[in-house]
Amino acid sequence: MTPLLIENGDLLAGLGVWSDELLVSLLVLPVLAMLLGFVLGGRAAERITLLTLPLGLALAIAVAVLMLHQGTPLSYDIGGWEPPLGVALRVDGLSALLLLTTALVITGVGLYACADFATSADVKEARAPLAFWTLLLGLWAALNAVFIGQDLFNLYVAIELLTFTAVPLVCLKGSAETLQAALRYLLFALLGSVLYLLGAALLYGAYGTLDIGQLAAAMGSSAEPAAIAAVVLMTAGLLAKTALVPLHLWLPPAHAGAPAAASAVLSALVVKGSFYLVFRLWIDLMPLAYTQQIAQGLATLGAVAILLGGIMAIRQARLKMLIAYSTLAQLGYLFLIFPLLVSPVMVPALADGSTPAAWTGGILQLVSHAFAKASMFMGAGLIMIALGHDRIADLGGLGRLLPITLVAFALSGLSLMGLPPSGGFAAKWLLLRAAIETGQWWWMLVILLGGVLTGVYLYRVLVSASFGGAGAVVEAGPTSDRQSASVPELAPEALPELASAPSPEPASAPSPRSSSERPGQTGQAQSVQGQPRLQRPVARSRELIVLTLALIAIALGMVPLTSFEILQIGRGGEAMAMLEPLAEPVGLSAVELPPSGLTPVPSVAGSLVAEMEPLPGVAGSLPSAAEPLP
Repeated sequence: MTPLLIENGDLLAGLGVWSDELLVSLLVLPVLAMLLGFVLGGRAAERITLLTLPLGLALAIAVAVLMLHQGTPLSYDIGGWEPPLGVALRVDGLSALLLLTTALVITGVGLYACADFATSADVKEARAPLAFWTLLLGLWAALNAVFIGQDLFNLYVAIELLTFTAVPLVCLKGSAETLQAALRYLLFALLGSVLYLLGAALLYGAYGTLDIGQLAAAMGSSAEPAAIAAVVLMTAGLLAKTALVPLHLWLPPAHAGAPAAASAVLSALVVKGSFYLVFRLWIDLMPLAYTQQIAQGLATLGAVAILLGGIMAIRQARLKMLIAYSTLAQLGYLFLIFPLLVSPVMVPALADGSTPAAWTGGILQLVSHAFAKASMFMGAGLIMIALGHDRIADLGGLGRLLPITLVAFALSGLSLMGLPPSGGFAAKWLLLRAAIETGQWWWMLVILLGGVLTGVYLYRVLVSASFGGAGAVVEAGPTSDRQSASVPELAPEALPELASAPSPEPASAPSPRSSSERPGQTGQAQSVQGQPRLQRPVARSRELIVLTLALIAIALGMVPLTSFEILQIGRGGEAMAMLEPLAEPVGLSAVELPPSGLTPVPSVAGSLVAEMEPLPGVAGSLPSAAEPLP
């Protein structure tokens, strides 16, 4: 692939000298910060984390920009030892995109969580805040290790670190319900770990190495039966961690019961880490003679997840549980990639080096969902602080109380439904195109029905929040992360029940420190010149963080598809070229390919939409063919 032209080449050339150090720093920085914060304790843990956030984000940006400039993957053999004796780190196009997504989401979550997990200066040991900041950094390190790892055993270590940092986040509140949810999560995760490790052992016995590159070269277009069984075992284990139906029972109570900031990273990032490994196993290792049958099976489970998750979300009475089931449904879309990607109709375009619709659409779905779902869960946390509950039927008046939060929730929902101009629309449109072009119309029906179900359960929330009865109680909250101030916001005539009702203890607090425990919080209406007024229930800065993540999910739909040429860099493009033998059983060739818009052209958007009629609302990225990159 031709390197992308980026200005200031001297600076990037100098940066390239430090490429090895950049890769190692992606792991070392969060680990050192985690250990240092744990040792120092108190407010030091929070301050160290907040200092690490911009540094980690800068590292992710630097790695992505450097790889784009070089046009080739970045790799580093630790200690100078090459596989199989040594451990290799590798960043290709897909992993660079996910590294950047992870850094952005964790930065937003960290800034949002400052109010929920603040520690007083005179308190050295505060268990919940210290645990949260330590676990957040550990989770970040684990995700980075998953995305840049090249050895299946080291990836096992990374996915285990991810599990053992995610599970405690579920039970930070310490209630019986959250402890039960965390235990169920742990049991499913351990089952997945055992299956993954068994599969890795079988592969090592068959080929004598666990390096992904060496395994792919050794397997070629065929594999031993033991290797096939190994990949199936590893895939099954990772599906338990991803919560694909029927291994999904742990996800709704775990994501709904965790504090809002923890729910955001669990739903946006943690389940994506295990899916990423499933994706890599298929693209790099799965024997090609078996892919079509198993791919259809995985997509069937994904379709069940889309429909079941949507129906269950409609039936929920509480907002966080609704969002949790929405995650179950949205994960199902990711598994539609597999049959659409390995379809024989796609082979000529794949062999030519063009990026197929299923590849781009699936990854865009993954990324846009991460931002939208993080915004939704954090918005739900603000709603619980403001109202003391998350009952959907009692959200009336929320539009006046938290207008920014409600707008952010609506924008995130727009992306989940797949409406323009959001990233979710671009993703689902590309999946629809792939389904039509490959003749797999049944997946098109699943995508459309899933969008309808998403619209139904989000419509419930938005209508209740905008027009429903005001049956909730507003607890006065701080106007900043550290202190409260009396700020006139709402007159009692706007929400008469809110000004007069008592302030009960929240049934489910959004964080280990409930609203009533925050300094300066009175829980009663304030009087300004004889007229009762309500304080602003949450800091405006927290609402803006939630809105920013939602806007990113929308903006992804306005990015030209040529930007996703990054996905061709590295193992993805190499593995897709290996799919050419799939065309032989059905007698297809580049000449015989039906005129469905898949005629190979040297750009992502051109290969997908060269024959599309203009569609409104996609900011010009979908309706016309893009020029090839220089």
